[in-house]
Amino acid sequence: MGMQLNGAGPGRYAISQNSEINVTPFVDIMLVLLIIFMVAIPASVVSVKVDLPSAQAGHSAKPPTFVTLQTDGALYIGDLRTTLAALPGDLARQITRNDRVYIRADKQVRYDEFMAVMNTLRVNGYERVGLVAEDL
Repeated sequence: MGMQLNGAGPGRYAISQNSEINVTPFVDIMLVLLIIFMVAIPASVVSVKVDLPSAQAGHSAKPPTFVTLQTDGALYIGDLRTTLAALPGDLARQITRNDRVYIRADKQVRYDEFMAVMNTLRVNGYERVGLVAEDL
């Protein structure tokens, strides 16, 4: 709502209200939204009809494989204790090279020991390696 000052003499002003509504910005916004919806709605509707076949989805996901590194240097694949030298062979008996391997390490493990496990996996063809962290 606007105000209008009318001078009735020097130093005296009468204050009257201007009650005209400026609808131009509102109309501009509505027109822009109308154009956006006119363009977006036909793009979101699929007009090509396809009779899709049904699929029998089997649950083929393997349980994850965890390689655990403890503070004392003990290395485990799941519950099987192993060494760094035997890690590739023991891991190959359990999974294929395309399966994902998750590494869990105690936060007190030295960085060089952790990287030795990572490098051993990478050199032996295990490229899909994930790291496990505890949620806070």
